[in-house]
Amino acid sequence: MLNKIKQILAEKLKSSSHDLTHTYRVYKNCLKIAENEPNIKVDTEVLSVAALLHDIARPDEDAHPEKHIDHAILGAEKAYEILIDLGANEEFAKKVSNAIKTHRFRGGLVPETIEAKILFDADKLDVIGNIGIARSYMIAGEQKQDIYNDCDIEEYIKSNLVGGVSSGKIIDIKKHTPNIEFLTKDVNIPNRMFTATGKAMATERIERMRTFFEVLKQEIDGSK
Repeated sequence: MLNKIKQILAEKLKSSSHDLTHTYRVYKNCLKIAENEPNIKVDTEVLSVAALLHDIARPDEDAHPEKHIDHAILGAEKAYEILIDLGANEEFAKKVSNAIKTHRFRGGLVPETIEAKILFDADKLDVIGNIGIARSYMIAGEQKQDIYNDCDIEEYIKSNLVGGVSSGKIIDIKKHTPNIEFLTKDVNIPNRMFTATGKAMATERIERMRTFFEVLKQEIDGSK
């Protein structure tokens, strides 16, 4: 089944920031977190398949002109259909689907199962740290964003984030930049993690990002 899923992913995931390499990093993060949470029973088969399929609907969201598609919700539906077509039983397909449905940081649903919580944490780890910086600038290029926006963050949140940070529906994606994403989303990630392992890893990665953006501003200002 895993080989067939990988073939499907190779055909679907073409975005530079949400491609197969991102998917496999999330997959590895999931296994690492599961291994380091020894007192928690994890269904690694559900977790592994959910990790592989978690962004299956990302191309649909990216292709929508107004980004009104939630790839987590649609992805949960698509993953269920894929697994049933591949011969998985309904209970397994539902568990995978439920984990995918709640993996989004700016979504309104909260992970309930341990597999869903680990997937959430693993996906967020790939948003932050050095890999997060690299991916942020890939996305910035795709969205034709500037390198840096030295704006008043509180005013930005009021004017360009519908529902504030928790909802995060961005009105004008071109005004959004990696440093704004860091200040409005990324810094909050450690406190949103569900596992001790994920939280520890996230805290370390956030400090790397903080240093990067501090130095970047100094270079832009010409003070360093």
